[in-house]
Amino acid sequence: MDSTTRLTVLEPYDLLYDNAVQAFYNNDYSDVVRFMEGALSSYTEVRRTRVRCRLGCQDQHPFDASFSDLVFFDVVLKRAACMNKCIEEILGSQSVHKVSEDVVQDFQRRIPYNYLQLAYQKLKQPDKAAAAAHTYFQANPEHVEMGQNLEQYKDLQGVKEDHFVDREARPHQHSFTAAVRLYDKGDYERAIALFEEALVEYYKADVECRALCQWPQRFEGYDYLRYRYSLHEVISDHFTQVLHCEHECVRDLATRPGRLSPMENYLPLHYDYLQFAYFQGKLFTEALQCALTYLLFHEGEEFVTDNVDYYREVLGHNGKPREISSDHHGGDVAFFKYCSVICVGGPLVYDSVKLVQNSAALNGTQRVLLDHVISEEECSDLRHLAHAVTMAGDGYRGRMSPHTPNEKFEGATVLKTLQYGYEGRVPMRSARLFYDISERARRIIESYFLLNSTLHFSYTHLVCRTAITGQQDHRNDLSHPIHADNCLLDPEANECWKEPPAYTYRDYSALLYLNGDFEGGEFIFTEMDAKTVTASVKPKCGRMVGFSSGGENPHGVKAVTNGQRCAVALWFTLDPLFRELERLQADEVIQALDTQSVWGQGLTINPKDEL
Repeated sequence: MDSTTRLTVLEPYDLLYDNAVQAFYNNDYSDVVRFMEGALSSYTEVRRTRVRCRLGCQDQHPFDASFSDLVFFDVVLKRAACMNKCIEEILGSQSVHKVSEDVVQDFQRRIPYNYLQLAYQKLKQPDKAAAAAHTYFQANPEHVEMGQNLEQYKDLQGVKEDHFVDREARPHQHSFTAAVRLYDKGDYERAIALFEEALVEYYKADVECRALCQWPQRFEGYDYLRYRYSLHEVISDHFTQVLHCEHECVRDLATRPGRLSPMENYLPLHYDYLQFAYFQGKLFTEALQCALTYLLFHEGEEFVTDNVDYYREVLGHNGKPREISSDHHGGDVAFFKYCSVICVGGPLVYDSVKLVQNSAALNGTQRVLLDHVISEEECSDLRHLAHAVTMAGDGYRGRMSPHTPNEKFEGATVLKTLQYGYEGRVPMRSARLFYDISERARRIIESYFLLNSTLHFSYTHLVCRTAITGQQDHRNDLSHPIHADNCLLDPEANECWKEPPAYTYRDYSALLYLNGDFEGGEFIFTEMDAKTVTASVKPKCGRMVGFSSGGENPHGVKAVTNGQRCAVALWFTLDPLFRELERLQADEVIQALDTQSVWGQGLTINPKDEL
């Protein structure tokens, strides 16, 4: 078929989409279907063509071993010419297929299927309407009306269960989900086949995703073509954008439709499941191979290394991991690898601080328990400070007891205590102590977890919880329910969604305890089911628990049933854009006090909420 003929076949999908929307508002539902199905088909063909041409031209014009500027740009120019020719032979002029960001977003959010569902409904084709509705609902589960429509379709005559298909299903996710179901039922043989199929589909999708990164990138904040940058600056800027896009492919492939955050540990889990499934079938060679591959992502994970030792003993040889790294996938391993301090951490900075339990002892990752972070005298000073400056519900927008009605909750920030110190309402020495010990905690966390960039304060809170007399009988609630600090814990799905209203920018958390003379109040880590306790910490003066803030560390506080429990709660971020404003103001106050400057204008206290 020549290019002229092809040009008449493929129309731009934004034009078709616009025609479909206009037809919808004109109540011409046959045209809605015709144009919208054409738009979806065109969208798919444009994407498929770009991937095919990019990969084909890359193979036709490889970079050879002898490398120089001239050779590099010769290959770049040949690839560019090859891709232009390839694409225009299939799609026609590329300028015709340039689409606005709004339209692209609509297709990614599956908006066309909403129109299709309504059109097929009007045309009395309930089977197709059900498929369109199901496809839309997969990416928009919060759409109440569509959920109701789906329930109605299930009761319609002529609509069968197999009509509810996801027309945009991602093969690698579909196979993985089906494999997990079979695995949970004990059908290991069929689960293995589907996990292997999921891996093939995953790597295929990964190649396609990276290929699409070669197309125009959005440059935040400026249009480099308007500036007179040099050749290498332009190439460097664009290449950086492409690398960022390729890095995001790892997240994209692990993200379910309609979600903003990826499934935790997605790619390594394939090899973890396969290891156990092969073991169940006594296929120890394959089990060893998959276990070793899993360790490429999670080096030194104890239970897997124990399994590796067992497989090696049974087989009598060491084995090798699967070959998963190529020029496409080398970055994935680095991206997924946890910090290598699962068992051993960095320096504790201060001589008095003692390591009590590391991640392994706390049955998790990125966890640590330390003692003697502050002295008995410092604990006493901070408790007296708390009694003077904390207010009921402070930091929770007026909610007096934000986590349980059976306890009184009181808190204060560093800036507020400094203001009280300046006003003479508390000793300035105590106010400064709160500031200084929070900095001490920050330095310890930054050092122990071997962070190679500065850890900034996200929020700091001096907080006490007091059991309310007469309300402790038959309590079955928690002082602070199980949660994660930077994502929304979903125990039913065994996921933690890193999206608002969670504080997604928080990276590390710490709790520094000021006393232990109360009943209950243990800090607990759990599995993502929010039920299975993996570790319990009894607070006492100078004890600090630190951990990464993500879904790997769900935690909560058991009910305080008698007495008062006081602590300094700290949250940190690696992103300077999310530094705590009050902390920056407190830094200025300390600097002013150190230089004997006079306190200026009044302070505006604007406490943040806490998860």
